[in-house]
Amino acid sequence: MLKKLLKYDLQNIYKVLSIFYMLAIFFSTLTRIFLNFENSYILNIIGKVCSGITISMIANILINNLMGVWVRLKHNFYGDESYLTHTLPISKKTLYLSKFLSSIITLFISVLVITITLFIAYYSKDLIQSIKNILLPIATAYDSTIIKIILAFIFIVFLEIANGMHAGYTGIILGHNMNNNKVGYSVLYGLITYILTQIFIILIVFINGLFNSDIMNLFYTTDMITVGIIKYLITLAIIVYLTTIIIIYFINIRIFNKGVNID
Repeated sequence: MLKKLLKYDLQNIYKVLSIFYMLAIFFSTLTRIFLNFENSYILNIIGKVCSGITISMIANILINNLMGVWVRLKHNFYGDESYLTHTLPISKKTLYLSKFLSSIITLFISVLVITITLFIAYYSKDLIQSIKNILLPIATAYDSTIIKIILAFIFIVFLEIANGMHAGYTGIILGHNMNNNKVGYSVLYGLITYILTQIFIILIVFINGLFNSDIMNLFYTTDMITVGIIKYLITLAIIVYLTTIIIIYFINIRIFNKGVNID
């Protein structure tokens, strides 16, 4: 049953999201082609226009991914579809798990498409060399490679967006327990949840700073941080974001299990 729920969720979300994937790849390819004509003023202008559209498509991918999973949860759990959903011989835990997995899968693919889009549009040897110059000291201190460091940064961005996505889930679940103005309360509770997660993350960093003066300097000075601290913060960010997402997951299941107020 979980596979079927996941299949329907993904099909629904990708009816719209796949269009922006294709547009992003299309305009990133045009950006690559037209920006290569450096001696042509007109073609260079067209390339810059395509570049702007590419960036807007990337923004649209993220926005539509977030809105897609939120709208899917709302309609499936609290809208017209909910009358069928809640009669299925399946636990609320499994119902929510399908939404959680669909959000993670779509966000992972979106981040992957965005990465490919940026590579197609803006890859150059000079850019790669600049990135190497910046990341090589970190990679050396981390006893790793530049590729792994880039993947770690992308993973942190992925976790940050996933954190906001599931804070939105919390907002929808809490908001639809209210008797009126459910959408407004959903937005309010979602924002509050997201802010609380950010405070929690900052608090964890601050607590670590109590035992490490270099980390504490982040709160009191604008001095350059060392490569070693960057290494530590990357690891800490991944651990804290994963922990936060797991905590939100179980909180949402607990709230959802208490009952559903269908429109």
